[in-house]
Amino acid sequence: MARLPLSHAETLAVVVEEGTMDAAARRLRITPSAVSQRISALEAQLGQVLLVRGRPARATPAGQSVVRWAREVALLEHDALDELGVDGAATTSVAIAVNADSLATWLLPALVALTATHPVVVDLRRADEDDTADLLTDGSVLAAVTTRRTPVSGCRSLPLGTMVYEAVAERAFAERWFGGAAVTRETLERAPVVDFDRRDDLQTRWLEAHGADPARPPRHYVPASVEFARAITSGMGWGLLPRSQSGDALADGRLVALGGAPARVPLYWQHWNLRSPLVDALTARVRAAASVALDSP
Repeated sequence: MARLPLSHAETLAVVVEEGTMDAAARRLRITPSAVSQRISALEAQLGQVLLVRGRPARATPAGQSVVRWAREVALLEHDALDELGVDGAATTSVAIAVNADSLATWLLPALVALTATHPVVVDLRRADEDDTADLLTDGSVLAAVTTRRTPVSGCRSLPLGTMVYEAVAERAFAERWFGGAAVTRETLERAPVVDFDRRDDLQTRWLEAHGADPARPPRHYVPASVEFARAITSGMGWGLLPRSQSGDALADGRLVALGGAPARVPLYWQHWNLRSPLVDALTARVRAAASVALDSP
């Protein structure tokens, strides 16, 4: 019966993580030639191309299956050594995909708490909440905060809650562009708006709900959650913020609400469907943090 050589599969996983064979060689403390030979030998054994040798290197669909297997074995090995109480057990890496707003507002304390009780390092991969589940599919991460309710193959999906966004503007900005009155289609089509990036459609959908043409207003792009909020509170433009980012400024009058229905984004926690104490502990921490920060599912 054919068997996968674990050392070769682990090498493939490291190449995908590091992006190049040279970087993988430095991490594994072997030569780049040895890295290449292991990958080639594994491809010859399986009769399939596993790695696209570009910059960065990336796994093919067949390679993704091997990478995921190697990471699952590493996770199970960590769990076994931890349960056996082996001193000096190697620290394992926990790769998680997360959207920027969750990372900036509620997720990080849960991960800090995990690292205080478990020998792990956290490898966060930031992506749009609609895309984080794709990183589960290709084996890049073992868990993800996502808007996708349907479980990725081989994963479990659990509701976290709903992140609520409200349209807000800095007070002087609102007085300048909206005259201190209710917003109208005409004023919305003139007032500058702040988007996270060109895939952020929260502001577009809010404009459309108010009958405004989203192509008309000037747009700023600020692709970092904390800086995005700062751009709005500083008066660069209006935008939708989670309550956890806007609450204090609304309370003290630095921000004003523009009205209208808030945008509600349901979030889910998807993770590999493994019997793993570490994954269980991670899931418990994340769900506890979400239950405090998010609206009930």
